Amino acid sequence: MTVDEPAEVIDCLGQRCPLPVIALAKRITGLPVGRVIRVLADDPAAANDIPAWCRMKSQEYLGSPEPSAFDVRRTS
Repeated sequence: MTVDEPAEVIDCLGQRCPLPVIALAKRITGLPVGRVIRVLADDPAAANDIPAWCRMKSQEYLGSPEPSAFDVRRTS
């Protein structure tokens, strides 16, 4: 596994926001700094909510490598 590969994947498909963001907030603290977590979320609001959460919490949003997938790197 490379540093940019997700160390963990959270499956939030079918869940409405803010549930994917809440799941991300809970699980990211369990990752070492520098590792990536992928959130699977098909609610259209996730495309705005996850990057916004990253900005507010000073985490690095890496983008959406595929439809309904959002990668975040833990920075602190």
